[in-house]
Amino acid sequence: MRSQVILGDDVWVGSGATILSGVTIGSGAVVAAGSVVTKDVLPRSIVAGVPAKQIGSRGHS
Repeated sequence: MRSQVILGDDVWVGSGATILSGVTIGSGAVVAAGSVVTKDVLPRSIVAGVPAKQIGSRGHS
């Protein structure tokens, strides 16, 4: 059985990014191009790398 990928509202995913099954990307998050996301991403955070790690935050609106 495969788990779903869950994307929150206003999520940006860069070209060539890979998101593994079972991962949730929180609302307002940004995944950099070419990243490999292996764990859940907090809302409004910016992640990049292989494996993806938080490199910043979009702040509050």
